[in-house]
Amino acid sequence: MDTKLKLMIIEDDAALARELCACLAKWQYEAVTAQNFENLLQEFMDEKPQLVLMDINLPYHDGFYWCGKIRQISKVPIIYISSRGGDRDKITAVAQGGDDYVEKPFHMELLKAKIEALLRRTYEYKVTERLFLSAGLSFDSALQSLYFAGNEIDLTKSERRLFARLAQNKPDVVTRDELMMELWNTDEYVTDAALTTIISRLRSKLSTVCGEDVIFTKKGLGYFVK
Repeated sequence: MDTKLKLMIIEDDAALARELCACLAKWQYEAVTAQNFENLLQEFMDEKPQLVLMDINLPYHDGFYWCGKIRQISKVPIIYISSRGGDRDKITAVAQGGDDYVEKPFHMELLKAKIEALLRRTYEYKVTERLFLSAGLSFDSALQSLYFAGNEIDLTKSERRLFARLAQNKPDVVTRDELMMELWNTDEYVTDAALTTIISRLRSKLSTVCGEDVIFTKKGLGYFVK
């Protein structure tokens, strides 16, 4: 099962929210709609979407408020969808961290184009680049995320970086020195023993989830995935 990018719709007009869900599904996205307008930030954290469609006129707090809250914890792209088309609203939208603004009523094809453009910019033009490994296992290079049977596998930052290097070089061997450099190129510094621990932990985690070995050793050289 392939994984899809998840978009979150924060819109209290139920009819419009359903229409947006249907269109997003047709465009091969996973769509979720906000339910708890009193605590949208928690719902956002639970869903972990790759993009948010945000209305301005909402119960309890407006979209500007929630955009500001989301920006405190995430850089996820946010597109405002609103009937409020005044310059003051658009300026506020940008000031609160919004990435784009679509006035209601709008053509769905315009929204589709804006979503695709923003996803490309945000995720480095790689939103559809996926590597398929063993049965049911895939790696999204753009999001640096690993999935089994459509469900994301929880990885630490170090595990994510190491597996990305292995997946992108499959089926070739990646040496231990190269994996060490992969971590050093970020803000991490690991010892040889620490690398062994990370690899061992990652192997165990993937074996438990997938029911088979995913990372293999080439004695004296390094590691690889098939």
